[in-house]
Amino acid sequence: MFTDAANFDVRDYLRKEMMPHFLCPGCGHGIALRALLWALHDLAIDKDKLAVVSGIGCAGRLSAYIDANTFHTTHGRPLAYATGLALARPDLHVVVISGDGDCLAIGGNHLIHACRRNLKITCLMLNNEIYGMTGGQVSPTTSESRLTTTTPLGNNEPNFDACALATAAGAGFVGREVTRHVPKLKELIKAGLEHPGFAFVEVLSDCTEVFGRKNDLGSSPEMIMRQKSEIRPSAYRNTVETPFHSTSLPTGILTQNDRPEYGAAHRRAAAAVVAKGAK
Repeated sequence: MFTDAANFDVRDYLRKEMMPHFLCPGCGHGIALRALLWALHDLAIDKDKLAVVSGIGCAGRLSAYIDANTFHTTHGRPLAYATGLALARPDLHVVVISGDGDCLAIGGNHLIHACRRNLKITCLMLNNEIYGMTGGQVSPTTSESRLTTTTPLGNNEPNFDACALATAAGAGFVGREVTRHVPKLKELIKAGLEHPGFAFVEVLSDCTEVFGRKNDLGSSPEMIMRQKSEIRPSAYRNTVETPFHSTSLPTGILTQNDRPEYGAAHRRAAAAVVAKGAK
């Protein structure tokens, strides 16, 4: 069981035998992991009732460090695995940790239908604009003009607004926050965990070693501090000439509704069929 919320120690929720971790110094994903564990701690969620599912990539590796029921699945498929798990075990708190490539590229179709179904799952998409683990390729969220190994002349593709996609697909809860604001990120994740339906939380993270170096974005602290006034640019607000500047990209809870949760509706329908057959 998680301990008293007033005494949060991140080490209580980590598999110590998995240390040291593989994350690069300054990687935003480690900050996001701490915010998630802090949120779980505040809600006093029993470790035995927590299931964390992740895919492939830097974000996908995080589940291995959490001392709970964890599943490290195939690339792009954590939401598919989590769907089956949440339907079979509605007593569990099912959390998905996915990267921008894992969630929006190969896993994009799974994300759309997870939002549409509105099953009780909390999905954290850690967006660092790049495939950091597998070579630094362009991802669906890479800002225009940015350099990657597959866009050596600069990215010419418009990037995805993942929160707008999740809202349009019908997610019951949609939110966004930056890793710099850890208390705000923790509270947003808590709200997502408490939502009685599908919750999508985009975490704007930083890849300091691959993306940052290639684009001359400075040191790890400089990249994190930049989040204060220069939230990641979005394709419909920026141009190639102004790839980084202060924007009005919203953070916090962006969408919240109380439409029926898929799992509960499915179980009610199944129970009605059983009851009708018993007469």
